[in-house]
Amino acid sequence: MASNSAWKLDDHPKLPKGKTIALIVLDGWGESAPDEYNCIHTAPTPTMDSLKNGRPDTWTLIKAHGTAVGLPSEDDMGNSEVGHNALGAGRIFAQGAKLCDIALASGKIFDGEGFKYVSESFEKNTLHFVGLLSDGGVHSRLDQLQLLIKGSAERGAKRIRVHILTDGRDVLDGSSVGFVETLEADLAKLRDNGVDAQIASGGGRMYVTLDRYENDWGVVKRGWDAQVLGEAPHKFKNAVEAVKTLRKEPGANDQYLPPFVIVDDAGKAVGPIVDGDAVVTFNFRADRMVMHAKALEYEDFDKFDRVRFPKIRYAGMLEYDGELKLPSRYLVSPPEIDRTSGEYLTHNGVSTFACSETVKFGHVTFFWNGNRSGYFNEKLEQYVEIPSDSGISFNVKPKMKALEIAEKARDAILSGKFDQVRVNLPNSDMVGHTGDIDATVVACEAADVAVKMILDAIEQVKGIYVVTADHGNAEDMVKRDKAGKPALDKEGKLQILTSHTLKPVPIAIGGPGLSEGVRFRKDLETPGLANVAATVMNLHGFVAPADYEPTLIEVVE
Repeated sequence: MASNSAWKLDDHPKLPKGKTIALIVLDGWGESAPDEYNCIHTAPTPTMDSLKNGRPDTWTLIKAHGTAVGLPSEDDMGNSEVGHNALGAGRIFAQGAKLCDIALASGKIFDGEGFKYVSESFEKNTLHFVGLLSDGGVHSRLDQLQLLIKGSAERGAKRIRVHILTDGRDVLDGSSVGFVETLEADLAKLRDNGVDAQIASGGGRMYVTLDRYENDWGVVKRGWDAQVLGEAPHKFKNAVEAVKTLRKEPGANDQYLPPFVIVDDAGKAVGPIVDGDAVVTFNFRADRMVMHAKALEYEDFDKFDRVRFPKIRYAGMLEYDGELKLPSRYLVSPPEIDRTSGEYLTHNGVSTFACSETVKFGHVTFFWNGNRSGYFNEKLEQYVEIPSDSGISFNVKPKMKALEIAEKARDAILSGKFDQVRVNLPNSDMVGHTGDIDATVVACEAADVAVKMILDAIEQVKGIYVVTADHGNAEDMVKRDKAGKPALDKEGKLQILTSHTLKPVPIAIGGPGLSEGVRFRKDLETPGLANVAATVMNLHGFVAPADYEPTLIEVVE
């Protein structure tokens, strides 16, 4: 920990202290060409429109994907975790997939404590891999799984079982078949070389294993029953047949495939997880692995009847929850994100209020603060979580808790107790993920109404607003062909896009407290989310640390 003097920020030479700043993150709100599949364009969003069409020097676009948020390439979509890390940290850290890529490319992953721990099971027991089978790059990547399986076999794993979860959310629905065929071909080669390697179970990601935020433990239980107990309503001899058959059911899609197990000729499951086995969950993104990790690791677990709790060696691809230290073993260590803007500002006397609903509360607190739980200074900070609607799909109530978040933010602004009021409005992302275009339009409108309420409060206290987003989603709801036209499937149906996008996101500044002459710089080549922290520090009247990404603003006399 640096000394207090090391935390001291220099005063900004031209910008005053003491203005209340509202920092609004619209989750999944990108900028794209206007058409009927751009829900942000289609929705009535007069508040955001007025920011976009106001002073041209106080609205601009910034990058929220790829290298701008620490991911390996410009083909990698941003996500809420890395986006909020960048927004809060003010610097770009190697993240999730990139950390894993580096560890796999160098081979260091196989020399680490986590791999050494699971490899103790190789001689006499089975190594299980569990995760999302996809090349979407948001939660996992097929090529990383392939390298893990190959590396494990080369290092003595004699019996390997893979428990697959089909995607259809970050990639096109129906692509599951190709991914399973690719994996099966790899496993067949291993079998030719004397390694007993098979797919053991599977199911769709939204129905089996990958729930989050304790929304529906039944999802995790269905995965547990298939992976650990070897029990599922559907039994097949091989996984390609399983996925092809289950996809033929009326209304079936990759996201919601029912659980299945692979059985031998005697009808016995080929790969239940038993005492002495090793388990690796190969997702690198945390949010949909935490609940499953609890079931695998916690002895005093009470969320559902596990029937059997095998004594296993378990490691995650990464540490999924820094607060819970879960899992206790992992293959790749998390990025060390230190000296976040939130920590700096508390050391310089800036009081902060942060709020969102459950699904994004951790993003505007834990991830914003560099994967760190709790307060930096309880006297200067207050975090408020509004419970999300549980047990329903977000398109059923697309307004979610936007109004409640806005009301809390308004009250915090008008209280005069806080220098910064920070919120995340999740609507355009969470509803966008459902693929329901009509509901996503409603979601975008609700978020816009919430922004208006917060900006009205800022107007009253003569404060400043900063409105931005963490990544794209709702601005493009269809898969597109190379010409940019909406893509159709073999039946001529529109291919709905449920994933994040590679689009830039807006950032707008303003309010009666914004000093004359403040405008966005035009000399930054590719500004991104990490530039926001220095910008906000400036608006609080401070100069950002020298190693922060440069501020987006300048003051013209």
